[in-house]
Amino acid sequence: MNRRAFLASSAALAAGALGAQERTPVVDGHVHCFAGTADPRFPYHAQAPYRPEAPATPEHLLRLMDEAGVDHAVVVHPEPYQDDHRYLAHCLEVGRGRLKGTVLFFADRPGWEAALKEAAKTLPVVAARVHAYAPDRLPPFGKPELRALWKSAVDLGLAVQIHFEPRYAAGFEPYLDEFRSTVIVDHLGRPLQGTPEEHERVVRWAEKYPHTVMKLSQFAPTTSYPHRDITPIVRRLADAYGADRMVYGGGYDAGATAESYRATRERARALVAHLSPADQAKVLGGTARRLFRL
Repeated sequence: MNRRAFLASSAALAAGALGAQERTPVVDGHVHCFAGTADPRFPYHAQAPYRPEAPATPEHLLRLMDEAGVDHAVVVHPEPYQDDHRYLAHCLEVGRGRLKGTVLFFADRPGWEAALKEAAKTLPVVAARVHAYAPDRLPPFGKPELRALWKSAVDLGLAVQIHFEPRYAAGFEPYLDEFRSTVIVDHLGRPLQGTPEEHERVVRWAEKYPHTVMKLSQFAPTTSYPHRDITPIVRRLADAYGADRMVYGGGYDAGATAESYRATRERARALVAHLSPADQAKVLGGTARRLFRL
């Protein structure tokens, strides 16, 4: 090899190594795992609002992550298990550092405080989730119990992850005012489950509450009810919150394949295609890596 060829080859290798070092990881920020109904080790809770029969296991998830090019994922503890986190602990153990989790506790049920502290101490969890989308299962807005849960999560270094229909957004604002630590807004604030006027409040949070982070997940196609195009809504949210405050998630379930899992990520990318490639990479993993310390 002559000197010119050697230098060119060396430069190419160095550039390749630098590119590998600088590659932004892909992070799925919203995964649900289920043991299914056939595994007696992990029964669904007596108050489960739904009970998936088919298993969506962490082993299957990790295989799809490998095949679809996903580096890390956040397992969001689902409602069928309520405040029983045994299956989440199993998933995170199987994940061996590639998976982190969120916990779900209910401020108006006894015992949550000790259980939350134990989970934060023993599990690689990043957030505590609060639901407000069913009239018969709302959190105790305006009561000391919800403030205590929120404060405990903040004190433990966890983000608060809120999942709600837009009509309940106002109920969270006293806590957003008081606690200025990270709050993750699930599923774009569910814009299609409310009126544009109701969801406008969530859009305004981008400026009012700079500690809020928008999750680009559960973006329904126009072929599904309520048959509204999510594209302009996502664009407006992306412009309002910015790539440093947006994470993507979704695409994994019991029937997912590597192709369908990858397609969900590419759909997310297409929804923010007006952003620069660097900002798209933040939405698809860079911001989540920073927030969740991956």
